[in-house]
Amino acid sequence: MHRPLAITDDQELLDDLLRVAAAAGVELDVAHAAAQARPYWSGAPLVIVGDDLADALAATGPPPRQNVLLVTRAVADPSMWRRCVAVGARAVVELPQAERLLVDELGEAVEPATRAGMVVCVSSGRGGAGATVLAASLALTASRRGLRTLLVDADPLGGGIDVVLGQEEAAGARWPDIAGREGRVSFAALQEALPTFGELTVLSWHRGEPAAIPRQAMRAVLDAARRGCDLVVVDLPRHLDDGEAEALSRAATTLLVVRSDVRGVLAAGQVLAQLRRHTADLRVVPRPGALAPDVVAASLGIPGTGVLPEQRGLAEALDRGAPPPLGRTPLGRFCSALLETLTEAA
Repeated sequence: MHRPLAITDDQELLDDLLRVAAAAGVELDVAHAAAQARPYWSGAPLVIVGDDLADALAATGPPPRQNVLLVTRAVADPSMWRRCVAVGARAVVELPQAERLLVDELGEAVEPATRAGMVVCVSSGRGGAGATVLAASLALTASRRGLRTLLVDADPLGGGIDVVLGQEEAAGARWPDIAGREGRVSFAALQEALPTFGELTVLSWHRGEPAAIPRQAMRAVLDAARRGCDLVVVDLPRHLDDGEAEALSRAATTLLVVRSDVRGVLAAGQVLAQLRRHTADLRVVPRPGALAPDVVAASLGIPGTGVLPEQRGLAEALDRGAPPPLGRTPLGRFCSALLETLTEAA
């Protein structure tokens, strides 16, 4: 596989480029003279031309190509745009201000987005409403239909969503192992590190000391997942920190599971006020109860998306270490219908 090409003989600039490439998880080919670049010019997925060799490169008359950037450590130097045009670059990247942009450009060059993963957040209006079971069941249903799916456990006090799947002993990283991650990460690397079962990859919590999820770590995980997945399901706690707010800001839809009684709706209204600060598309998933589904939806002022059915034997299955019973069960049919609704709306 061809690697991005850096063309520069400026050691300080090259040090910057190598550091940025390392942050993107990318290795570079390096040409220290314009003439050395010719064998790599056409095959490299991205060419980064240092301002020190731009004029020399233009003098060699390289064939036109896409995905060329001119990189400089100078700020607001008008001569850079002349050099940009001369080498056929599409932009001037000023370091260190635009390091994050260059990280993304390098990552996209070697791992272009193959999917456009939809993010769905699931929250609970009150403890025990069933949001975690719904999140796990929806992710399982999607993966069994051949959709590459990431299930993210964003509740450090939930005991680990891998337990709901009956996979608490599965080898692989949990949140504490990657919570310090920021910047770009490839989905292939993420999938390799995390427990994966067929098309389902799971990022869960361990059973140790709880901690908040940093915003940068959640952003890195979701960016990778959106490039490599069809669906990302995030199980949220009722109390939101920065990491959970980041997930909500990226959600196409957020499902709020609500107990259909007066206390359940009142509690859900308080959770809903938090969710509305970070996301727009909110839908209620009522549980069977004393209040009719349309009354629950009207009370909260958001549309409903079907009633989450009671599933006989669910608690017993989870206690045995089995995943939620799906297939032709009421829960399975509900998740299948919900998945179709979500994908049609995307």
